[in-house]
Amino acid sequence: MALDGLDLARWQFAITTVYHFILVPLTIGLSPLVALMEALHLRTGDEQWRVATKFFGKILLINFALGVATGIVQEFQFGMNWSEYSRFVGNVFGAPLAFEALLAFFMESTFLGLWIFGWDRLSPRLHNLCMWMVALGTNVSALFILAANSWMQHPVGAVIDEQTGRARLDGVDGFLRVLANPILWTTVVHVISSAFLVAGAVVLGVSAWWMTRAARAGQDYEARRLWRRLTRLGAAVMIAAGALTAGSGHVQGQLVVAEQPAKMAAAEMLCQTQRGAGFTVAAFGSCRDGSAVHLITVPRVYSFMAANDPDAEVMGLNDAQAMYERAYGGGVDYTPDEMAAFWSFRLMIGLGMASAGIGAAALWLTRSGRLIASARLGAAALWTMWLPFAACSFGWIFTEIGRQPWAVAPNLADPASQVRMLTADGVSTVVSPAAVLTSMIVFTLLYAALGAVWYLLLRRYIREGVRTPAGPDAAAGDGAAAPVLSFEY
Repeated sequence: MALDGLDLARWQFAITTVYHFILVPLTIGLSPLVALMEALHLRTGDEQWRVATKFFGKILLINFALGVATGIVQEFQFGMNWSEYSRFVGNVFGAPLAFEALLAFFMESTFLGLWIFGWDRLSPRLHNLCMWMVALGTNVSALFILAANSWMQHPVGAVIDEQTGRARLDGVDGFLRVLANPILWTTVVHVISSAFLVAGAVVLGVSAWWMTRAARAGQDYEARRLWRRLTRLGAAVMIAAGALTAGSGHVQGQLVVAEQPAKMAAAEMLCQTQRGAGFTVAAFGSCRDGSAVHLITVPRVYSFMAANDPDAEVMGLNDAQAMYERAYGGGVDYTPDEMAAFWSFRLMIGLGMASAGIGAAALWLTRSGRLIASARLGAAALWTMWLPFAACSFGWIFTEIGRQPWAVAPNLADPASQVRMLTADGVSTVVSPAAVLTSMIVFTLLYAALGAVWYLLLRRYIREGVRTPAGPDAAAGDGAAAPVLSFEY
């Protein structure tokens, strides 16, 4: 069966969004870490922190450039493939996005330019301030983008205009309510902490790999003063970020249970409402036709996750479907894709926990001045740094698929509100499926090429390494010059 315009538009948006968000968390998390490295150089005078700043600063620049290029496409899709959605909620959805573009993005791009060209032109403290402003801009940018997305998950501060029949902000107070959305602030903490998990993994993976090379080459000074130090910094960031990600995710999940019960029921393949619901490790089939099969269920865990009470009653998918039918009409399947929601939820949790565990292992292996000299451990650290990237992607897949079939999920706490929209009603009525398919193929190929460029640039630069200034303990003999290091910057 040929795909229709709705399916094609959803696939295109999914492909471009998931690819774009691979780049986003690294920029959000790495910019403050680069600023911290430069600040440590200014405070301690240790030239190793300056080397680290320039090394990871270039990784940040490569990632930022590709992130901007891939993010532009998102705006055009709202106006073309999803023009009906933009027409209905554009007056609300567009407000936080306008703040993101006019305030946050211009701030981060302007100060990033000053940081790039300000070496040895600006004062050291002013130069470092530029990177802190970049870090602030990236996180403010995330705030406004997440404000728009959180409104789609839980619409507040908007009313239906009686003359146009479209959603609009309920004055200035409405915009403030959008920014005060409880879904927003738990999401912000969850997304930014997961971004630090990604950035910490990159710092740890690259540094541990180079530490093993330096240690095996007999360059103890570089291994200890640069790469071991950065490995432990990345590990500490991963542990702290992992704990914060888990805690904020727990709180966010409880809000989702209340606002979108079908999403969390699908994440647990919970067909019937029950008390003391368990957490299922694996499940297959569907609640729709009664074929759901649960494997290894831990009793009462899901009820605790949902309400901090192991005996709490949680809604199942069948009851959620009936609730939506009573409130918003029959003839619509209000159940999200169960297998996609179930497994993306577990992959998000599993990969995130594994990432934090890698940080703890690296911190343990480098304790008491120890170096990681095993080539296998170095290679493992380099390759496992992709785990939090995947965890973030699966998290967004769960967030967006779990909301279906809604583009704007109804606010269950406000039954009188009419600000809601099915995804099927948001797709354009004038853009043909052939046009969507063509653009999807073009963008997929273009993004694949950009992805190859991104990977090759990072691989080439990481493999080049740095030139580490030698310390007094690296001098060869009485008054002799320090040996020339082989790792070039």
